[in-house]
Amino acid sequence: MSSKKPSVSLALGSGGARGLAHIGIIEWLEEHGYRIASISGASMGALVGGIHAAGELEAYKRWVCALNRADVLRFLDFAFSGDGLLKGDRIMDTLKAMVGDREIQDLPVSYTAVATDIDRQREVWISEGPLFDAIRASIAVPGVFTPHEYQGMTLVDGGLLNPVPIAPTFRDFTDLTVAVNLNAMTVRIPTKLQKQVQQRGRESSDERSYQDRIRQFLDAISDNFGGGGAQKLGVFELTTRSFETMQNAIAATKVAAYHPDVLIDVPRDSCAAHEFHRAREVIELGRGLAELAMGAHD
Repeated sequence: MSSKKPSVSLALGSGGARGLAHIGIIEWLEEHGYRIASISGASMGALVGGIHAAGELEAYKRWVCALNRADVLRFLDFAFSGDGLLKGDRIMDTLKAMVGDREIQDLPVSYTAVATDIDRQREVWISEGPLFDAIRASIAVPGVFTPHEYQGMTLVDGGLLNPVPIAPTFRDFTDLTVAVNLNAMTVRIPTKLQKQVQQRGRESSDERSYQDRIRQFLDAISDNFGGGGAQKLGVFELTTRSFETMQNAIAATKVAAYHPDVLIDVPRDSCAAHEFHRAREVIELGRGLAELAMGAHD
């Protein structure tokens, strides 16, 4: 590798908690001499990418890895409305306190969040304005988060139309385009990497009751939604799984249509969309998959 750091355009895909793999991928790239000059993200890709572009990824990593030990239920601000289960204000307020109110055009890294204009049925690229308006719009999974009203548009999750947002990187003048698909078919992961990931998982195994507490809380508030706990949890699971099924099909089409220099595939069965309690092992998985993909490219 030359003394000049190769510049990279990153296209970070959507996939819920699997998006924590983006952290490990970004870390690996920077540790191995790549300079991330541009980021395009959808949903969790927009969130992780935006926080990195603002220079606060390490703070976010520490926070999300400690999430199991925290009382995460306080971030579940139920909307009690027909257009989404959660408002998302509490999590956005927490991230704003961590990162600060930032304007996209002032960030040191070029950044684009991809959202979906639900009224006009089109993809929207947000490359200027408040960072957290862009992130909030891009993560608004239909049925889970309420839509985000922004500049006269009703915006929802960018993964609805573009779960691997490679196209926004076409306007970049970088040495390399690296795309991350969080909805890949099951792929063979080397034994050494499996052991590393499993070790990360064991480090937090005593904290796994976090997910059970969320489920119990959903059951407890279910009467507010006019049904039993099992019924409402079933609706939530059906919504997220249906959305993921759609993303899987679209992601395959996008990857076939656009050809990044490097494609990092994160298996869709490596982590469920809501399993944020597995942050450490998913981040480690991202690091390992980055090494495999970039090594093959070199």
